[in-house]
Amino acid sequence: MQRKATVEAVLPDGRAELTVQRESACSGDCHKCGGCGTVGQTLHLTAENPVAAQKGDIVYISSESTTVLWAAVLVYALPPVLFLTGYLLSMRLGAWAALIGAAGFAVGLLPAFAYNRHIRKQPPVYSIVGFVK
Repeated sequence: MQRKATVEAVLPDGRAELTVQRESACSGDCHKCGGCGTVGQTLHLTAENPVAAQKGDIVYISSESTTVLWAAVLVYALPPVLFLTGYLLSMRLGAWAALIGAAGFAVGLLPAFAYNRHIRKQPPVYSIVGFVK
């Protein structure tokens, strides 16, 4: 996954401090749908600097896509699957099936919370891959 970033400072260890303007999934057309609140947020991160970018340069950064894909699976796929599994397996219990399905959904969120803690302790590695022309 690549995004544009601005180099704020060059660090002596071959890395750089960057700012990234966060974009929403709908590409920032908030005037069309009322907005989601993510447009305008700025992220500060550190990236490897193999291209020797300098302060003020606008660059492309890259990170592994697996981090985002695992988060998507854990948040968007696992809880609904556990809800449906719990609900379908307990349909004979009548009204209790919905409660069991909801419990499955809640249990399905636990791995997402654990993965979030893991990512906070070991953030993804970003690397500057080129300059924006």
